[in-house]
Amino acid sequence: MSKIYISALAAMMLMQKSYAQKQTTNLQQLWLAYFNQTRFSNKWGMWVDLQLRTKEEFVTDFSLAIARVGLTYYLNNDAKLTVGYAFINHFPADNHPGTSQPEHRLWQQFQWHTKYPRIRLAQYARLEERYRRKIKDEDELAEGYNFNYRFRYNFLAAAAIGKKPFAPGTFSFVVNDEVHVNFGKEIVYNYFDQNRFFAGFAYQTNSTDNLQFGYLNVFQQLAAGNQYKSIDAVRIIYFHNLDLRRK
Repeated sequence: MSKIYISALAAMMLMQKSYAQKQTTNLQQLWLAYFNQTRFSNKWGMWVDLQLRTKEEFVTDFSLAIARVGLTYYLNNDAKLTVGYAFINHFPADNHPGTSQPEHRLWQQFQWHTKYPRIRLAQYARLEERYRRKIKDEDELAEGYNFNYRFRYNFLAAAAIGKKPFAPGTFSFVVNDEVHVNFGKEIVYNYFDQNRFFAGFAYQTNSTDNLQFGYLNVFQQLAAGNQYKSIDAVRIIYFHNLDLRRK
C-alpha cells in the first residue's frame, strides 16, 4: 500500500509541477483593420490590408502594426491566388521593452468564396515566410533574422438578418475561425501557433462593402512551449471591394 501511495503522490506532484510550468497571460486588446481588394481586369487585381492592435486593457499602448500588399490572379469570380509582402512592427514588449522588432513577411494564398441566398462563405489557405529581426538585449536589435514558415487556414460564414439578404443597410451574423501552424528548423516547441475565433456582426454599407465588429478570442502558444497568451479583443474591420473593370 505504501508503494501505491508513494507512486500516487509522486504522480500528483508531477501533474502540479507541469501545471505550474504552464504560464498563461490574459490580455484585453482592440484590433482595428482595413481590408481592400481591387479588381483591375478579369484576371488581375490587388490586395491591401492595414492593421493596428493595442497591447492591453483595450486602449493601453500598441502591440502590433501591419501593412500588407499583394498581387491577385483571378481563376474565376469565386477563386483567386495572391502573392505578396507584409511589413510588421512588433512594438516594445516583455523581451524587448526598449525597442520595436521589425518583421518582413512573404505570403502566398488561395482564397475561395461560396454564395447561397442567405449565407456566404469565405475561406483561404495561406503560407507565410517570416523573417523577424533578432533581439540582442532589452534595448537593442541584433544583426540577422529568425526565420520560420507558418500555415494559416481561415473560414468565415455570414448569415443574413432580415428580409433583404446582404442588401445595403442590412446586418448579418458572422462567425470566423483561423488556425495558425508553425514549421521550420527554428521551431522547437510551438508547432501550434494560435487559434483565432470571432463572433459578431457585419453591416452592409453598400452592395460590395461591409463593416464587421464583434468579439475575438486568441489563444496562442509562445516559442518557449510552456507560455501562452489568451486574448479577449474587440475587433473592428472595414472590408472595401473595388471593381475597376469597364462595364
